[in-house]
Amino acid sequence: MAGAWGRLVEFGVEVRSKVLAFAEKFWRMGADDPRKVIHGVKVGVALSLVSLFYYIRPINDKFGRNTMWAVMTVIVVFEYTVGGCLYKVINRGIATLSGGSLALAAHWMAAKSGPKAEPVILSALVFLFALAATFLRFMPTVKARFDYGITIFILTFSLVALSGSHVDDLTDLTVERISTVGIGIATTVSVCIFVCPVWSGQELHFLISRNLEKLAESLEGLVEDYFPINGDSMDRTEIASKRSHSYKCVLDSKSSEDSWASLARWEPPHGWFKFGHPWQQYSMVGVAMRHCAYCVETLHGCVNSETIKRPEFWEKHLRDVCMKLSSDSSKVLKELSSSVKTMKKSPSVNLLVLEMKNSVEELRISLSLLTEQLPFIQTRPAKSSELGNENSSFIDDRDVAVVLMPLTEAMALVTMTALLIEISTRIEGVVEAVATLAELACFKPIGNDESRSKVQAGEQELKPFHQV
Repeated sequence: MAGAWGRLVEFGVEVRSKVLAFAEKFWRMGADDPRKVIHGVKVGVALSLVSLFYYIRPINDKFGRNTMWAVMTVIVVFEYTVGGCLYKVINRGIATLSGGSLALAAHWMAAKSGPKAEPVILSALVFLFALAATFLRFMPTVKARFDYGITIFILTFSLVALSGSHVDDLTDLTVERISTVGIGIATTVSVCIFVCPVWSGQELHFLISRNLEKLAESLEGLVEDYFPINGDSMDRTEIASKRSHSYKCVLDSKSSEDSWASLARWEPPHGWFKFGHPWQQYSMVGVAMRHCAYCVETLHGCVNSETIKRPEFWEKHLRDVCMKLSSDSSKVLKELSSSVKTMKKSPSVNLLVLEMKNSVEELRISLSLLTEQLPFIQTRPAKSSELGNENSSFIDDRDVAVVLMPLTEAMALVTMTALLIEISTRIEGVVEAVATLAELACFKPIGNDESRSKVQAGEQELKPFHQV
């Protein structure tokens, strides 16, 4: 008895701990993003408004049980963002109208054919329309924009067409269902747009800006991890290590970028974003960033998996130029992030790119000077007594060891510098993608003529490294 009571108490304690953990997670999720709480409130408000039609007698007497379609519409089409909501609203509205109209026409045609042929004709039409609509869903363009609408079309056409034999006036039924769906759509759109709206385009815009900044932070953190400065505190090392993992957000954001870019096209002009805003170009910027992030991921593996001791002379000689290149590359990414965030053309991005190229050239020259100091293999004639051939030659094992030791020790460092150079090259692709976005989205110009003249003067003063 005591053992059973102990297990019961232990079970109660375990349940209590799980409930508290769930409540804490639930609270933290709402505290981190209050918009999720607001979204729940908006859904509750929309459903409460629609449910009032049950208690308004004139409306309830007119629509009867079909009022439930308004509630179902709100539940089905209400989404977190305005773009997602409008996507479902437009698809559902068009699908309901077209499906209901075609179902009426099909029922009229079947009724004219006689009571025996009516079920055969209706079944055949349902089969044909379902087959054609389902086949259309396999087309990529149709699936991306109208997949939900095709599903609603099949549902509406089938329900209305097949219920005609059990309803005295099918026209009234169709009109009532379309009207109640319209009531649900109007309520959903009003609450979603006019009560704390969340725009898909705005989410995509700031996601690209944040990812550019995180990519810059990750690059800086990785190089700081690779070349720790003597006397650095443990806190600074931990901060650099945390920053070095920021690139993973760039690699994991592809689905979000594609989804928000697709939904943003359904949204009306709002804020900075006018009609015909180039949402797809944001995806191109994301592709360029991921192309760069893959190289950063390789650099991360190089930094964290190195087991070979680096030559101290090489490390000391390359530390400054590598950190300078990392800093210049990060400045370019941060400037692009600021340009995208404010939707203004950057007055200094060309200067920063030129500085990055100069740092690349400086790193290449430093690396070439170091490789020239590596020992090379010299062959010497073999004695006839050793090989029996006066023209043969051989390499002493000691010579090979002398060569391989510095090469092996320097290989990881050379790989790291090569990755930094490759990252800077891929950053230029990000610059081009953002420049295209700035042109298509009509970013605000640099400013007055004085700022332009300063930038031009700076470009003339800043010469490539190999020309200095």
